[in-house]
Amino acid sequence: MIGFLSGTIRDKYPNPIIVDVGGIGYVVHVPDRLITQLPVNAPCLLYIHTHVREDALDLYGFLTKAELTLFELLLTVSGIGPKTGLTIVDRGVAAIQQAVGKSDVDFFTTIPRLGRKNAQKIIIELKSKLGSVTDLDLSLEHGETKEVLDVLLTMGFAKHEAMEAIKKLSDAEVSLEQKIRRALQLLARK
Repeated sequence: MIGFLSGTIRDKYPNPIIVDVGGIGYVVHVPDRLITQLPVNAPCLLYIHTHVREDALDLYGFLTKAELTLFELLLTVSGIGPKTGLTIVDRGVAAIQQAVGKSDVDFFTTIPRLGRKNAQKIIIELKSKLGSVTDLDLSLEHGETKEVLDVLLTMGFAKHEAMEAIKKLSDAEVSLEQKIRRALQLLARK
């Protein structure tokens, strides 16, 4: 299995791209928005999903682990293959997570090759899985919440413990100091 590729983009077709890693060119399918973001001859790091079929071995690349995780979750939904999964991930992790959370079938039916029944299947099957995948919790990626997480990690707490404590913070803790103090109290109870 290939976990990631770090190299230089040598060529772009409409999709896939060719990534040169140590003189070997890997053909990698990526979300369409990456085609415009990644210029030729630029260095890149892509997280890879290796898809094996009877007649092919295809690589699918993503800029973030969250995109890769979401893609792999989509592949667990019956009727969703890698090409459709790639098109769905192209909409953005946050947008997909929000659509699943709100049961927004119309969001998914705007995606080519995705009908109403498959959209409903995605929502039903991913609703519980997205809630349990902490890498997809985008609220931890920005602002004061990220600062609280960084402080807790610096203090030696495990990431999963720190994230659990952060999720339990209420809106009453307004300042950064209050949030850190409350998170430490929650962690001390364990």
